[in-house]
Amino acid sequence: MAAAVTLFRTARAAAPRGSVTAVDTHSHIFLRTLHFAQVHRYVPDYDATLEAYLGNLDSHGISHGVLIQPSFLGTDNSFLLEALRLHPDRLRGIAVVEPTAPGGDLDALAAAGIVGIRLNLIGEPLPELETGPWPALLRQVARLGWQVEVQREARDLPRIVPPLLASGVNVVVDHFGRPDPRLGVDDPGFRFLLEAAVTRRLWIKLSGAYRNGANGRGEEIAQAAIPFLRRAFGPERLLWGSDWPHTQFEKTASYSAARAELDAWIPDPAERTVILRDTPAKLFHFPTPMRHAT
Repeated sequence: MAAAVTLFRTARAAAPRGSVTAVDTHSHIFLRTLHFAQVHRYVPDYDATLEAYLGNLDSHGISHGVLIQPSFLGTDNSFLLEALRLHPDRLRGIAVVEPTAPGGDLDALAAAGIVGIRLNLIGEPLPELETGPWPALLRQVARLGWQVEVQREARDLPRIVPPLLASGVNVVVDHFGRPDPRLGVDDPGFRFLLEAAVTRRLWIKLSGAYRNGANGRGEEIAQAAIPFLRRAFGPERLLWGSDWPHTQFEKTASYSAARAELDAWIPDPAERTVILRDTPAKLFHFPTPMRHAT
């Protein structure tokens, strides 16, 4: 872990932050030298450092960020937790845990700045969320006021989201809900999300459009999806994430392009402020933005 120590010592120089002005709700950090999970779909051959991530935030005028545990690091959240301990005011985290994780372990994660757990189910069997260890885990997640973040193709979301909502947790769905590239906004799973918006305990991330179809198809779907999402969810249930460092899309995506996409998707500055600041400040337990009397 010598490389990690060097990284974090360098990253300590980042300026402290106060109230939220904007939040990047989806990003990852890792090093090639870390221990990867035995089962993985992808292993990076480069480093995505905390220092580089904070530099991206600074250069784009973003005050706060959320670090998501990458799937290839499994349930070893130690690298993520060290970053949160160095920047407790500026960063929050979404961890990956075993479904049998005891409440005491989750309390320790909460104290370190974790505000939810991730179910990255791409390529995985669907969990039986109403049986086995899951109900007990979800009760603990609800007790802590955390969220469950879900990544799965849209076709399976009608089987995943309802039991999560029934358990009392908040649910965040990644990357526009991952609609089928052939179906786009006509994907029944995407349409299900629009219907489930009425619960007001479901949030959608406007992130990683390139993951939903090659040769610009993902971006086309994102543009088509925005009016539906704005009507069903409103800006109060939409989030923006850079998806940095754009794993598997590093050669075609960039932080600047990801940030510019939000301006194109949401041209109204007032709505963008809700999506960038007000909504994530509350959901990810950041300091409440200052309100000025008029």
